Amino acid sequence: MSTSLSKGQNTSLTQDGTPLADVTVGLGWDAGEGDAAFDLDAAALVCGPGNKVLSDAHFVFYNNLALPGGAVRHLGDNTTGQGEGDDERITVDLDGLDAEGGVEQVVFTVSIHDAAARGQDFGKVRDAYIRVVDNATGREMCRYELSYDAASETAMVFGALYRRDGAWKFRAIGQGYDSGLAGIAADYGVTLD
Repeated sequence: MSTSLSKGQNTSLTQDGTPLADVTVGLGWDAGEGDAAFDLDAAALVCGPGNKVLSDAHFVFYNNLALPGGAVRHLGDNTTGQGEGDDERITVDLDGLDAEGGVEQVVFTVSIHDAAARGQDFGKVRDAYIRVVDNATGREMCRYELSYDAASETAMVFGALYRRDGAWKFRAIGQGYDSGLAGIAADYGVTLD
């Protein structure tokens, strides 16, 4: 049974004692009625101490689809958000993150491509969610559905996988940025060109 989370809540992904090796983080959304197609971009920030990325190579998105060791992989950019189910997916090899050294959390974000030029923001996005699926069983472990109106935000931190006392957990964050991806990058120490 999937755990439904509210903003700020967290849950253990290994609460039943079953070993957890790798997961898929699915992100989905729909444009509001009558709105033009939205090109939302999911990303993963692999962070160490101080909530900063370990390096710019630890920012996984449509132009950098995987960490060098492959422990985090973006499965491709959906430029329209059309279709049912997850619009973008990112796989995380939890055991492989140990080889990266110093990883404390993986933060998942979504930003609206070219938001200012298109006049788009998360106030026009509907049914946005993030979910975590155990790849071994296909079971959805948890889901967080963003429920508030983010009228001016053009990027959001949806949630984070993190390790505490040897167990993997997921936290629903739901933090919006009206400064777009640049604002998220600045907070997490990513250098954007």
